Amino acid sequence: MTSATPLSILEKYWDYTSFREMQLPIIESVMAGHDTLGLLPTGGGKSLTFQIPALLMPGLTIVVTPLISLMKDQVDNLRSHGIRACEINSGLSRAEQKLAMDRCRLGKAKLLYLSPEKLQSGSFTDQLRQLQVSMIVVDEAHCISQWGYDFRPSYLRIAELRRMFPDAVMLALTASATPEVSRDIMDRLQFRGRQVFARSFSRPNLSYIVRHADHKPEMLLRILRATSGSAIVYVRSRKRTREIAMMLTAEGIQAGYYHAGLSAEEKSEKQNLWKSGRMRVIVATNAFGMGIDKPDVRTVVHIDPPSSLEEYYQEAGRAGRDGLPSFAVIIATPADKATLTRRLNEAFPDKDFIRKVYELAGNFLEVAVGDGYNRMYEFNFQLFCDRFGLNPRTTRSALALLTNAGYIEYLDEITTRSRVMIVMNKQELYSLRLDDDPDRVLQLLLRTYTGLFADYVNISEDLISRRLQMSAERVYKALIELGRQHALHYVPRKASPYLIYTTSRELPRYVRLPRSVYEDMRDRMKTRIDAMKRFIFADDGCRVASMLRYFGEDSPEPCGKCDFCRARKSAASSDAKGRRRQEEDMMSQIVRIAAQPRDTSIDYIARQLSVRPETIVPLVRELMDRGEICVRAGLVTVG
Repeated sequence: MTSATPLSILEKYWDYTSFREMQLPIIESVMAGHDTLGLLPTGGGKSLTFQIPALLMPGLTIVVTPLISLMKDQVDNLRSHGIRACEINSGLSRAEQKLAMDRCRLGKAKLLYLSPEKLQSGSFTDQLRQLQVSMIVVDEAHCISQWGYDFRPSYLRIAELRRMFPDAVMLALTASATPEVSRDIMDRLQFRGRQVFARSFSRPNLSYIVRHADHKPEMLLRILRATSGSAIVYVRSRKRTREIAMMLTAEGIQAGYYHAGLSAEEKSEKQNLWKSGRMRVIVATNAFGMGIDKPDVRTVVHIDPPSSLEEYYQEAGRAGRDGLPSFAVIIATPADKATLTRRLNEAFPDKDFIRKVYELAGNFLEVAVGDGYNRMYEFNFQLFCDRFGLNPRTTRSALALLTNAGYIEYLDEITTRSRVMIVMNKQELYSLRLDDDPDRVLQLLLRTYTGLFADYVNISEDLISRRLQMSAERVYKALIELGRQHALHYVPRKASPYLIYTTSRELPRYVRLPRSVYEDMRDRMKTRIDAMKRFIFADDGCRVASMLRYFGEDSPEPCGKCDFCRARKSAASSDAKGRRRQEEDMMSQIVRIAAQPRDTSIDYIARQLSVRPETIVPLVRELMDRGEICVRAGLVTVG
């Protein structure tokens, strides 16, 4: 591809004729061999800034991303454009991971998507060293910074890739980062130089609104009825997604709900209904939105306040990606201040409670003290909490802090779809003797899905069940039998959290939470929560300007569109109208006095109105221009 250019690659694979703002400078910086940090807001087209150089550069591009649930979608999307890509994460079987590594080693892939926890395995990194890597991409790069709002300890291992591939160029990407976080990202990734490309965090087409209400559902209805087009409503719990969606449906608004606990098929169905416009509103937790390419979202509503401006900016930014006027609305009550404070306490429970969770997790998984190092265990979080009577929120926080402290790696609910790869050749399949159910299922697989002989392909047992009019249990047993016969490799779907011991299990009294993990991170979260409180509740100026200052932009101008700016405009307009009414009233009195049968000077009129003469001079001139009075020899007369 020596004659290819970034623009020709863009046109060939994506059918676009021009780049968005900042995309091309980032691509050119990477192509010139510069370590680069790209700050592109949500919807800014981050993925193209590494996918295009990956096709132009020799060797392989490694993309490290925490978004395991979206890896498969991104890889499938690249393959649909004819681009060779593969993924490796903890949700895949060993056979799938081996197949992906073989493709990379043989030069049959240009992009390899990795989850960061894979870098903890010494055997895996030994395999990586055999690859020819030209570029390392760190997506959601704020996760590497302890100053960031979503720190992931597994991200700290990415720097090892720099040591493994010293000649590879590094590209870090994120949608939201303060100046402090940006500097930390570059330091931790051992940047050579400081190439930073940032689009303004300003979204001129987006109006940020805060509505204060005693009854949030009622206010939500008012907002949705006052606006048109597609909408996202964010809430903080899975239960509320369903409750709010049912309430909206009962009120005649087409709505569905979405959260991480749904099956892959349910998620896909709801996404498709919403993206196609057959469902106007999707009520969701923050599991929804990342990687969802729908440019015409007109309204994003937060019923529950986010815990940071970084989170809010990303979620609100899913509105108006097409550049048309759109709204980002927070519905707030005074109780939300206490809610935000409570989140801080839930995120940093007592240290003794954290040690207790560590001990109980080891008992739950039956891991002996001194054992477990570098092993991965399926971890039924809900059963764990139920068995020991633990509060789910504080327990999840305890696991996150133990992760940050380096004792474990807790991966919250990796959802994988069912997958099949045929491992027999066609001749062997035709000579295979099968019972009725396995034979019917195999024939349907061959008719319905393509690429089964080359790679693992997502399948739906529900679809097979409907088409064959066979129970789901019989379909499952048939697939298991086909696997037993070595005709195919079947990976059933599942949604399960995982727990990896990054050190051997300790006695709880030896579990230490250093200041950098507990006190310092608590202080930083408090700073972010306080900034969120000011954004929602403070009456100190334009909301957009305050947000841009938070992200380090100098002297931002008032947006003129947020609720504060609109209220100020309305007040100014009201004041101007009031002043004009006063002037019109005074001019009427000037005409009345000038009509008296006596000499009326400007000084006389001013004394009658109890004002200074210079106050009425401009009003007298306006009346003269209108032809209502005349001034001759210093006297004012009518007509």
